[in-house]
Amino acid sequence: MTGFTRHRRSGRIIANFTGFEADLLRSLAGQLVELLRNESAAPVEQDPLEAMLDFSGPTTEPEDPVLARLFPSAYRDDEEAAGDFRRFTEGALRDGKAAAAATIIDTLEDAGLPPELAEDGLMIDVEMEEPTAETWMRSFTDIRLALATRLEVEEGDEDYWATLPDDDPRGQAHDIYDWVGYLQETLVEALSE
Repeated sequence: MTGFTRHRRSGRIIANFTGFEADLLRSLAGQLVELLRNESAAPVEQDPLEAMLDFSGPTTEPEDPVLARLFPSAYRDDEEAAGDFRRFTEGALRDGKAAAAATIIDTLEDAGLPPELAEDGLMIDVEMEEPTAETWMRSFTDIRLALATRLEVEEGDEDYWATLPDDDPRGQAHDIYDWVGYLQETLVEALSE
């Protein structure tokens, strides 16, 4: 995997993933979708106009630390205003984040990633227009925030992660966090070309 680049002729954003890398991205995006959708209320069949005017979303900060990081309080010093803001916005924000993560899954599967685990030696060539690439970029931010929160990554703690043994699962998860950061960085560069 060499990261994202812009195709010279078509202007599309491209990347090549091994089957393992594509499966890993699909898994990360799928876990994010599941987290976002499991914590929210199940959609109820209702009139479309009523749905547009329904502001019965959550009013308190999520208990899950990842969700609390993805949906921080808008007003730290005003609990009532924070609750109102959350009630009016969190549902749509959750839906948007879940849709962005689902776009990663759909793009990978459209590029040939099989529904089951990819076979050894399989390469997945991803090619997308700018709007789709921007959606991936936003979802990478959410995936990295989720990983950083679960791992309790802090600024300036690189030495700690570097000293973990190779077989430590926390170090391996941190490597994934770094890898997604690398993908995001190359995607930003490709979009700015």
